[in-house]
Amino acid sequence: MNRNKTIHLEDYCPPAYLVERVNLHFDLDEAATRVKATLELRRNPATAAPRQPLVLDGNQLHLLSLHMDGRELSGEEYYRDEERLVVSEVPERFVLEVETLLNPKDNGALEGLYLSSGNLCTQCEPEGFRRITYFPDRPDVMTVYRTTLVADRERFPVLLANGNRVAHGELEGGRHFAEWDDPFPKPSYLFALVAGKLACLEDTFTTRSERPITLQIYVEAHNLDKCAHAMHALKNAMRWDEERFGLECDLDQYMIVAVDDFNMGAMENKGLNIFNSKYVLARPDTATDLDYQNIEGVIGHEYFHNWTGNRVTCRDWFQLSLKEGLTVFRDQEFSADQSARAIKRIADVRLLRTAQFAEDAGPMAHPVRPSCYEEINNFYTLTIYNKGAEVIRMMHTLLGEKGFRRGMDLYFARHDGQAVTTDDFVRAMEDAAGVDLGQFRRWYTQAGTPEIQVERRYDAASQTYSLTLRQSCPPTPGQGEKQPFHIPVSMALLDPQGQRLPLQLRGEAQPDGHSHVLSLTETQQTFEFVGVPQEPLPSLLRGFSAPVKLVCDLSDAELAFLAGHDDDAFNRWDSGQQLALRVLLRLVGDFQQGRAPGDAGALAHALANTLNDPHLEPAFKAQALLLPSEIYVAEQMERIDPSAIHQARKHLQKALARELRLLLLTVWQENVDTGPYGFEPQAVGRRSLKNACLSYLALLDEPVCVELCANQAERGGNMTDVLAALSILAQHEGTEGAAPLARFYEKWQQDPLVVDKWFTLQATSGRADAGARVRELLDHPAFNLRNPNRVRSLLGAFSTANPYHFHAASGDGYALLGDYVRRIDAFNPQLAARLVAAFNHWRRYDESRQRLMRAQLEEILERPDVSRDVAEVVGKSLGR
Repeated sequence: MNRNKTIHLEDYCPPAYLVERVNLHFDLDEAATRVKATLELRRNPATAAPRQPLVLDGNQLHLLSLHMDGRELSGEEYYRDEERLVVSEVPERFVLEVETLLNPKDNGALEGLYLSSGNLCTQCEPEGFRRITYFPDRPDVMTVYRTTLVADRERFPVLLANGNRVAHGELEGGRHFAEWDDPFPKPSYLFALVAGKLACLEDTFTTRSERPITLQIYVEAHNLDKCAHAMHALKNAMRWDEERFGLECDLDQYMIVAVDDFNMGAMENKGLNIFNSKYVLARPDTATDLDYQNIEGVIGHEYFHNWTGNRVTCRDWFQLSLKEGLTVFRDQEFSADQSARAIKRIADVRLLRTAQFAEDAGPMAHPVRPSCYEEINNFYTLTIYNKGAEVIRMMHTLLGEKGFRRGMDLYFARHDGQAVTTDDFVRAMEDAAGVDLGQFRRWYTQAGTPEIQVERRYDAASQTYSLTLRQSCPPTPGQGEKQPFHIPVSMALLDPQGQRLPLQLRGEAQPDGHSHVLSLTETQQTFEFVGVPQEPLPSLLRGFSAPVKLVCDLSDAELAFLAGHDDDAFNRWDSGQQLALRVLLRLVGDFQQGRAPGDAGALAHALANTLNDPHLEPAFKAQALLLPSEIYVAEQMERIDPSAIHQARKHLQKALARELRLLLLTVWQENVDTGPYGFEPQAVGRRSLKNACLSYLALLDEPVCVELCANQAERGGNMTDVLAALSILAQHEGTEGAAPLARFYEKWQQDPLVVDKWFTLQATSGRADAGARVRELLDHPAFNLRNPNRVRSLLGAFSTANPYHFHAASGDGYALLGDYVRRIDAFNPQLAARLVAAFNHWRRYDESRQRLMRAQLEEILERPDVSRDVAEVVGKSLGR
């Protein structure tokens, strides 16, 4: 069985050899690409041992020749195995020439150089460059690259690589070449090339220092009319980064290429970003509002990496959040400034609570800066990205906007062109702001989601109000006990009219504003406010100021009051969510005990107040109507009961639809828009509210409501409305959805991204036949097991977004996923490892489901050819 050894942060050593320059020459061919790498190396003066062998990484490479300083090395002078090439005797300085042969067409792992829709492209992060040539494939080996691409002009008319194109021309035999020079040192994971038949949308951007930058987006010709939004987002991101952080684009041209086959969302290769096509291509009739938002965010994310990831990169992969957490924070801030800040914050926290908190509570829990790993591909996680972004956001909260900006400026001044650590980043923040973040660093080293217990007390006689906060963090794998975190708790006190009171902590000479950020640094702290004339209601963790669980003894009535009056938009939404969660958990208990289910309680009244409030944005009202998901409800239960959760949520949705019917219909009518599509925040908000109302109305099974959905599915003027209606019809047990779904596929069967949506609609359906339909779709002519987007749209959506059917008591869902994980693992371990994570919480289900899931995990792990990626996830899930 192929097993990885565990790699530990404490074992880090600087590279023994540095690469001063590398010249790469590619003779490109679908099945036989020849790569000649010329490396100028020298011994690293920072290493302790004076004489060490040269060790280069390599994976699945066919070595053609190996020369040192012009002399071909004999077989006795070097050693080679499946993962490395070792030259035992090398001088202080030397030139190594390595020639390898690759077969991109058979590279189903989509790492290194591979074929996608007839075009050649690369993916080198984290360790894909070693599938191209032998190299010290680690992020702290930064060097300057010059790349020459040679290919048949008819077959590969476009030849792209990192940096600036410095030469190109014709060769004999219908061939041509292009030479690219990247003047900025970079690690090998940022190398990229693309070759193929591609059309280009070109534009320009002038930096604030008056430098013109050529912007190019390359796609297949038939997709050229879907690139305008991506180009607009790119220009907005460039302008925003100049205004917010003072950072300019540093190359003469900036390129984006969209490919259909991609394991990730996108890749920030220096000057040549390679994107999953779903994060580039958009047109109102093919892409939803969410697609437009995601494209804007991912375009921004990869551009922002140019400084936070490329110019300053990671010393080692344990520091992955150095670039990813920081850049996610930056893309979140960018998106918030382009739209409605509160709605963006709600969306980010919803993802964090639903998925990252679950990761923290599972067998793969790890700190933002892990201390060890077996397979680095498994650590591209929500903890690294999204929790890492929350750690950056907390620093921003503690330092303020000006202090944080000074810290960023100092970070770039100190470390431009270097490979550094999270400690280097935090130290820059400390030095720039004059603060001590020593305890705060525990956010990088301790795993798990902290919990804050709140005790409140009001003394009318002395007009004092005290908040006692107690923090704890549950054990996680390898970390049984946790030290107290430094947690910023943003808060305010509201009077009976919902107005914020002036805040004066005991010991302060006078009130200091109407909101505070309390620094919780001990296991238990009490904060006492004086001059409080009447008992207030606390508004805690405003803006979700820390990634923690907050437990407070607020009554349903108090939550309803906050849901209707809190001036912090996030807390107003969150109070409604907490109230809805309480109602759902009570209903789950009713169904489990066989009792008659209760009613919506105060929730219906709170939602009615929200819908009737003329001062609230439509987008906020839509978010308020969206109940906590079945997945999020499950995370609140010690023993998960997917059937009872599904019944409870469906019951509550119908109860709310009945109680709010007339109001929902009125709001729906007020937000119908028959004009042309627009991506402005107001238009997006109106569509989201209209479709949220429609989803409730359709639950009433009234012919007029079902007809509204059918009409919208057939005549909707944009993909957002069409897909929303189809999603509702796909949930309906009747036959009304069959014909619209069939016509939708017939219309869009040539558009892969729209077909992905069609698969997901059916994979996430709550209909009784959903599981059987997924099995049918796996044999559909449009399903392609080797395309990650298609696999995620069907198998991924079914196993992660349809818990009721995936966790069917029969175990059919488990058997289906286990079978396909084994198949996919044979050629794409990254994709297989992400899919198998759906089993991670198997211990929290009933004994029968536990037994069925464990059997699948053991069968996967016992295969002699199981990949390292899958073996690590499954082994940790089984506790091995």
